[in-house]
Formats: sequence, structure tokens, C-alpha cells
Amino acid sequence: MTALSDRPHMLPEEFEEVARLAARTAEGLRLEFINGKLGVKPVPDGDHGRIIQWLMRICIQARPDLWLHDQGLKVQSYRAGHARPDGTLAPAEAFVGQGEWAGTEEVLMVVEVTSYDSDTDRRDRVEKPRAYAESGIPVYLLIDRDSCEVTVHSDPDGVRYERTLTVPFGRELVLPEPVGVVLDTEPLTAWVR
Repeated sequence: MTALSDRPHMLPEEFEEVARLAARTAEGLRLEFINGKLGVKPVPDGDHGRIIQWLMRICIQARPDLWLHDQGLKVQSYRAGHARPDGTLAPAEAFVGQGEWAGTEEVLMVVEVTSYDSDTDRRDRVEKPRAYAESGIPVYLLIDRDSCEVTVHSDPDGVRYERTLTVPFGRELVLPEPVGVVLDTEPLTAWVR
């Protein structure tokens, strides 16, 4: 028998059924489907959750018209995929009626906070930036707890992000339009191991 993760590709409908079954039977299991392959997203730790709270507060204060959602997204323009970003910045009503996996049309930014696992490099630094750029998401924010840096990717060209800026924790970072929010990343220094 071949494991699902060893199969060359899985159909989106197969993934959605597996994800529904996993959600009902395995507490804390979060699945993603990127580049036609099934992946497991680690359950966030307390510091990870605190980082998302910090970012949510900043976004709400700076842009009360938006919300940092916990929403699964259908990603990639030419391959079927499903990703569950740590945060999805979009209008508050953007995903009403769309179900667990929504389109990316109203998404302004996606956020990932690295986890301390062996797949972080491939997943958060390689596969997701490409999938999000292919989907036309304007900004991808990576809060990298391994390197203590924040990287903002912007200007997707349908294949990759044309601009990337990385700053160490503690420096100020301006999230480009259409987000237009300034982040003082000093608090992030307290939430790393």
C-alpha cells in the first residue's frame, strides 16, 4: 500500500475528504495540500499563538476594515492546492459562505510563523511563497523564529514574488500596499526559544 504522502499527486477532492476525516478523528491534526502533495501543518505552540495575537492587534488598530482570519485557502493558479496560513488578512466578510477552503480574490496578505519542525524550510520558505505568488496574493509575511527575522514578499508576478525584504527582529518593517501597516518587530524577540 502506498502512503498518501508518497503518491505523486492527489486530487483536490481526495484531499478535502481526507482533511474532513482527519479533522473528525485526530485532534489537532491540520492538513495542507500544496503542489499536489499532502502535508501536515504542526499545531501551534503558545509563542506561535502570541505572535498571531500581536499581529492581529496591530492590523485591527491600523486597518479596522480588515480582519486576520484563520481560513483555509485554495492556492496556486495552475495546480490544485489547499493551504492553511497562520493568518489571512482580508475584509471581515471576505469568506462568508465559502466553507473551509476559500478563494484568494479578496486576500491582501497571508502570514506564516515558522514552527520548530523539519519541514519548516521546505514548507514556509519554498513551497508556500511560490503557491501564494501563483495565486496572486499581494503580500506574504514570514515571521521566522529560527533566524529571528521577518521577511515580507510582495509584487507577485504569477510565479514568484518580485520583491523580498528581510529585517531582524527588533527593527521596524513597513508592509507594502495594499496592506500599508508598519510593524515594530521588537516584541518578537520575547517569543522565540
